[in-house]
Amino acid sequence: MRASFLTGLVVIAPIALTIYLIWSVIGWIDGFVLPLVPAHFRPEQYIGVDIRGLGVVIFLIFTVLVGWVAKGIIGRSLIGWGERFVDRMPVVRSIYGGLKQIAETVFAQTESNFERACLVEYPRKGVWALAFVSTTAKGELALKLGDADTRMISVFLPTTPNPTSGFLLIVPERDVTYLDMTVEDAAKLVISAGLVYPPQKAGTVPPAPPAGPVPAGLPGEPDHAPAERRETA
Repeated sequence: MRASFLTGLVVIAPIALTIYLIWSVIGWIDGFVLPLVPAHFRPEQYIGVDIRGLGVVIFLIFTVLVGWVAKGIIGRSLIGWGERFVDRMPVVRSIYGGLKQIAETVFAQTESNFERACLVEYPRKGVWALAFVSTTAKGELALKLGDADTRMISVFLPTTPNPTSGFLLIVPERDVTYLDMTVEDAAKLVISAGLVYPPQKAGTVPPAPPAGPVPAGLPGEPDHAPAERRETA
Protein backbone atom coordinates (compact mmCIF):
# COMPACT_ATOMS: atom_id res chain seq x y z
CA MET A 1 0.00 0.00 0.00
CA ARG A 2 2.77 2.43 0.94
CA ALA A 3 4.72 1.70 -2.24
CA SER A 4 1.60 2.21 -4.39
CA PHE A 5 0.88 5.52 -2.64
CA LEU A 6 4.43 6.78 -3.23
CA THR A 7 4.32 5.69 -6.87
CA GLY A 8 1.04 7.52 -7.39
CA LEU A 9 2.46 10.59 -5.65
CA VAL A 10 5.47 10.59 -7.97
CA VAL A 11 3.11 10.49 -10.97
CA ILE A 12 0.58 13.05 -9.71
CA ALA A 13 2.89 15.64 -8.11
CA PRO A 14 4.71 16.82 -11.29
CA ILE A 15 1.43 17.04 -13.22
CA ALA A 16 -0.34 18.94 -10.45
CA LEU A 17 2.54 21.35 -9.93
CA THR A 18 2.84 21.99 -13.67
CA ILE A 19 -0.88 22.78 -13.96
CA TYR A 20 -0.73 24.97 -10.86
CA LEU A 21 2.25 26.96 -12.15
CA ILE A 22 0.73 27.46 -15.59
CA TRP A 23 -2.59 28.50 -14.05
CA SER A 24 -0.80 30.94 -11.71
CA VAL A 25 1.26 32.49 -14.50
CA ILE A 26 -1.85 32.95 -16.66
CA GLY A 27 -3.63 34.61 -13.74
CA TRP A 28 -0.65 36.88 -13.07
CA ILE A 29 -0.49 38.01 -16.71
CA ASP A 30 -4.28 38.56 -16.77
CA GLY A 31 -4.07 40.64 -13.62
CA PHE A 32 -1.37 42.80 -15.17
CA VAL A 33 -2.78 43.20 -18.70
CA LEU A 34 -6.57 43.34 -18.29
CA PRO A 35 -6.62 46.51 -16.13
CA LEU A 36 -4.94 48.27 -19.06
CA VAL A 37 -7.77 47.27 -21.44
CA PRO A 38 -10.80 49.61 -21.53
CA ALA A 39 -13.87 48.10 -19.90
CA HIS A 40 -16.04 48.24 -23.02
CA PHE A 41 -13.52 46.00 -24.84
CA ARG A 42 -13.64 43.21 -22.26
CA PRO A 43 -15.86 40.22 -23.13
CA GLU A 44 -17.06 39.75 -19.54
CA GLN A 45 -18.99 43.00 -19.87
CA TYR A 46 -21.22 41.31 -22.47
CA ILE A 47 -21.25 37.60 -21.57
CA GLY A 48 -20.90 37.96 -17.80
CA VAL A 49 -18.09 35.39 -17.58
CA ASP A 50 -14.46 36.10 -16.75
CA ILE A 51 -12.40 34.39 -19.48
CA ARG A 52 -9.12 33.31 -17.93
CA GLY A 53 -6.23 33.62 -20.35
CA LEU A 54 -7.64 36.59 -22.26
CA GLY A 55 -4.82 38.76 -20.95
CA VAL A 56 -2.29 36.23 -22.24
CA VAL A 57 -3.84 36.35 -25.72
CA ILE A 58 -3.82 40.17 -25.71
CA PHE A 59 -0.22 40.20 -24.49
CA LEU A 60 0.90 37.81 -27.25
CA ILE A 61 -0.88 39.79 -29.97
CA PHE A 62 0.55 43.07 -28.67
CA THR A 63 4.07 41.61 -28.48
CA VAL A 64 3.90 40.30 -32.05
CA LEU A 65 2.67 43.67 -33.31
CA VAL A 66 5.45 45.52 -31.50
CA GLY A 67 8.05 43.14 -32.91
CA TRP A 68 6.65 43.53 -36.42
CA VAL A 69 6.74 47.33 -36.17
CA ALA A 70 10.23 47.31 -34.63
CA LYS A 71 11.60 45.39 -37.61
CA GLY A 72 10.50 48.13 -40.02
CA ILE A 73 12.22 51.39 -40.85
CA ILE A 74 9.75 53.52 -38.89
CA GLY A 75 9.99 51.25 -35.86
CA ARG A 76 13.79 51.28 -35.87
CA SER A 77 13.74 55.06 -36.14
CA LEU A 78 11.37 55.37 -33.19
CA ILE A 79 13.44 52.97 -31.09
CA GLY A 80 16.63 54.84 -31.95
CA TRP A 81 15.03 58.16 -31.00
CA GLY A 82 13.77 56.70 -27.73
CA GLU A 83 17.17 55.23 -26.82
CA ARG A 84 18.90 58.54 -27.53
CA PHE A 85 16.38 60.20 -25.24
CA VAL A 86 16.99 57.64 -22.49
CA ASP A 87 20.77 58.05 -22.82
CA ARG A 88 20.41 61.61 -21.54
CA MET A 89 19.04 60.39 -18.20
CA PRO A 90 21.91 59.30 -15.92
CA VAL A 91 20.09 56.75 -13.74
CA VAL A 92 17.51 55.58 -16.25
CA ARG A 93 20.06 54.82 -18.96
CA SER A 94 21.99 52.48 -16.64
CA ILE A 95 18.85 50.54 -15.71
CA TYR A 96 17.59 50.43 -19.30
CA GLY A 97 20.98 49.40 -20.67
CA GLY A 98 21.33 46.54 -18.20
CA LEU A 99 17.80 45.26 -18.76
CA LYS A 100 18.25 45.47 -22.53
CA GLN A 101 21.43 43.41 -22.42
CA ILE A 102 19.76 40.79 -20.24
CA ALA A 103 16.75 40.60 -22.56
CA GLU A 104 18.95 40.28 -25.63
CA THR A 105 21.01 37.55 -23.96
CA VAL A 106 17.97 35.54 -22.84
CA PHE A 107 15.70 35.92 -25.87
CA ALA A 108 18.10 36.38 -28.78
CA GLN A 109 18.08 33.54 -31.34
CA THR A 110 21.74 33.94 -32.20
CA GLU A 111 25.04 32.88 -30.70
CA SER A 112 24.02 34.53 -27.41
CA ASN A 113 22.47 31.26 -26.21
CA PHE A 114 24.50 28.72 -24.28
CA GLU A 115 26.32 26.47 -26.71
CA ARG A 116 27.16 23.31 -24.78
CA ALA A 117 27.43 21.84 -21.33
CA CYS A 118 30.88 21.23 -19.99
CA LEU A 119 32.98 20.40 -16.93
CA VAL A 120 35.58 22.71 -15.41
CA GLU A 121 37.86 22.19 -12.44
CA TYR A 122 36.46 24.52 -9.78
CA PRO A 123 37.13 25.67 -7.10
CA ARG A 124 40.38 23.68 -7.13
CA LYS A 125 42.17 20.99 -9.09
CA GLY A 126 40.53 17.60 -8.85
CA VAL A 127 37.04 19.01 -8.12
CA TRP A 128 34.81 19.26 -11.17
CA ALA A 129 31.84 21.59 -11.62
CA LEU A 130 29.11 21.54 -14.25
CA ALA A 131 29.04 24.68 -16.39
CA PHE A 132 27.70 26.07 -19.67
CA VAL A 133 29.80 27.40 -22.53
CA SER A 134 28.76 30.98 -23.29
CA THR A 135 31.00 32.37 -26.03
CA THR A 136 34.59 32.70 -27.08
CA ALA A 137 36.38 35.44 -25.18
CA LYS A 138 36.46 38.63 -27.25
CA GLY A 139 37.81 42.14 -27.12
CA GLU A 140 40.04 43.13 -24.23
CA LEU A 141 39.63 39.77 -22.47
CA ALA A 142 40.94 37.89 -25.50
CA LEU A 143 43.86 40.28 -25.88
CA LYS A 144 44.90 40.25 -22.23
CA LEU A 145 44.38 36.55 -21.46
CA GLY A 146 44.82 34.66 -24.72
CA ASP A 147 47.73 34.15 -27.06
CA ALA A 148 48.41 32.48 -30.38
CA ASP A 149 48.26 28.99 -28.85
CA THR A 150 45.56 29.51 -26.20
CA ARG A 151 41.89 30.00 -26.97
CA MET A 152 39.97 31.47 -24.07
CA ILE A 153 36.26 30.85 -23.63
CA SER A 154 33.72 32.18 -21.16
CA VAL A 155 31.68 29.65 -19.20
CA PHE A 156 28.80 30.21 -16.82
CA LEU A 157 28.99 28.20 -13.60
CA PRO A 158 25.46 28.00 -12.13
CA THR A 159 24.57 27.47 -8.50
CA THR A 160 22.30 24.74 -7.15
CA PRO A 161 19.30 24.65 -7.02
CA ASN A 162 18.89 28.14 -8.54
CA PRO A 163 20.72 28.18 -11.89
CA THR A 164 19.89 31.83 -12.56
CA SER A 165 22.76 32.86 -10.29
CA GLY A 166 26.34 31.75 -10.60
CA PHE A 167 29.82 32.76 -11.69
CA LEU A 168 31.31 33.84 -15.00
CA LEU A 169 34.66 32.14 -15.58
CA ILE A 170 37.16 32.87 -18.36
CA VAL A 171 39.19 29.69 -18.85
CA PRO A 172 41.46 28.19 -21.51
CA GLU A 173 39.57 25.85 -23.80
CA ARG A 174 42.09 23.09 -23.15
CA ASP A 175 40.96 23.03 -19.50
CA VAL A 176 37.31 22.46 -20.46
CA THR A 177 35.79 18.99 -20.84
CA TYR A 178 32.80 19.09 -23.18
CA LEU A 179 29.79 16.89 -22.44
CA ASP A 180 27.46 15.10 -24.85
CA MET A 181 24.34 15.91 -22.79
CA THR A 182 22.17 18.80 -23.92
CA VAL A 183 22.02 22.13 -22.13
CA GLU A 184 18.49 21.29 -20.95
CA ASP A 185 19.62 17.98 -19.41
CA ALA A 186 22.53 19.70 -17.72
CA ALA A 187 20.18 22.35 -16.30
CA LYS A 188 17.94 19.61 -14.88
CA LEU A 189 20.99 18.03 -13.26
CA VAL A 190 21.91 21.34 -11.63
CA ILE A 191 18.38 22.14 -10.44
CA SER A 192 17.90 18.66 -8.95
CA ALA A 193 21.25 18.86 -7.12
CA GLY A 194 22.52 15.80 -8.96
CA LEU A 195 19.44 13.63 -8.42
CA VAL A 196 18.09 13.68 -12.00
CA TYR A 197 20.63 12.35 -14.47
CA PRO A 198 19.96 12.38 -18.23
CA PRO A 199 19.35 8.97 -19.83
CA GLN A 200 22.44 7.28 -21.18
CA LYS A 201 22.68 7.50 -24.93
CA ALA A 202 22.61 4.31 -26.98
CA GLY A 203 26.03 3.01 -27.89
CA THR A 204 27.81 4.58 -24.93
CA VAL A 205 29.44 2.22 -22.47
CA PRO A 206 30.40 3.30 -18.94
CA PRO A 207 34.15 3.19 -18.29
CA ALA A 208 35.44 -0.08 -16.93
CA PRO A 209 37.13 -0.09 -13.53
CA PRO A 210 40.92 0.15 -13.69
CA ALA A 211 42.67 -3.18 -14.03
CA GLY A 212 44.99 -4.25 -11.25
CA PRO A 213 46.11 -7.18 -9.16
CA VAL A 214 43.31 -8.91 -7.28
CA PRO A 215 44.11 -9.65 -3.64
CA ALA A 216 44.43 -13.30 -2.79
CA GLY A 217 41.66 -15.01 -0.94
CA LEU A 218 38.75 -13.17 -2.55
CA PRO A 219 35.63 -15.28 -3.24
CA GLY A 220 35.59 -16.66 -6.76
CA GLU A 221 39.35 -16.49 -7.25
CA PRO A 222 40.89 -19.86 -8.08
CA ASP A 223 43.53 -20.85 -5.61
CA HIS A 224 46.51 -22.09 -7.65
CA ALA A 225 48.88 -22.55 -4.75
CA PRO A 226 47.62 -25.99 -3.63
CA ALA A 227 47.76 -27.26 -7.22
CA GLU A 228 51.35 -26.08 -7.56
CA ARG A 229 52.28 -27.82 -4.33
CA ARG A 230 50.64 -31.04 -5.50
CA GLU A 231 52.60 -30.90 -8.77
CA THR A 232 55.88 -30.49 -6.96
CA ALA A 233 54.96 -33.33 -4.64
